[in-house]
Amino acid sequence: MKNNNFFQSIQHAFNGIKYFFLTERNAQIQLMATLVIIALAIVLGATAIEWMLLLLCIAMVLCFEMFNTSLECLCDVVHKENHPIVKLVKDIAAGAVLTVTIISCIIGILIFLPKILNLFS
Repeated sequence: MKNNNFFQSIQHAFNGIKYFFLTERNAQIQLMATLVIIALAIVLGATAIEWMLLLLCIAMVLCFEMFNTSLECLCDVVHKENHPIVKLVKDIAAGAVLTVTIISCIIGILIFLPKILNLFS
């Protein structure tokens, strides 16, 4: 697999993204949240800097979830039975996803709340 050309590498990456969104419930939830965030940013008139922050947050949450999913798959192959270290590794990876999601939500609130409140004033 290391001898792939550039276009084959891109195809493998798209296959991974497709698998992620088609098979992972959390990915599907995050995709829906992403669409809501994008719609809000359009409707509320996000600035260029706000768009950059929102897109960075979206990318971070999705990428952390992809890494978490990859790590869980690898752990399941390496050790099929329950093992306390495997559980710990999975819990830490899930904690990383949760951490970046919470921070991203706070950033979203800081961006959207003033705009929403401004609509009602």
